[in-house]
Amino acid sequence: MMMQATDWLVIVAGLAAIGWVNWYFFVAGRAPASAVGTVPPTGEVQEQTITVDGGYSPAVVRVKAGRPVRLVFDRRDTGSCSEEVVFPDFGIRRFLPTGRKTVVELTPPKAGRYDFTCGMSMLHGALVAED
Repeated sequence: MMMQATDWLVIVAGLAAIGWVNWYFFVAGRAPASAVGTVPPTGEVQEQTITVDGGYSPAVVRVKAGRPVRLVFDRRDTGSCSEEVVFPDFGIRRFLPTGRKTVVELTPPKAGRYDFTCGMSMLHGALVAED
């Protein structure tokens, strides 16, 4: 049985779609950003807005360890995957309503990388605490 041109077209389109999905979720980089342009005096809250739209932007937020952090999640995405953000190291799980800003406050106790994900672990971000 010979394959027709349309069969080959469907196969190539399917492989291209699979490749794009893998690239988007596992390879496409997001530019890191600082949570605060200048280091705030001791005791001040470090604040960063993170846009949620098919991923986290910025996906990496740099802060000072031991100081309070306020992350403001601005969810623009309507997909079910992005409706929750989870910070396993802090025991935080927060619902993110579409079109609204949701605040997550925490304090990284020491320098290190603290990952956060969506509820399905498909979207990834990180809070990097530095001395």
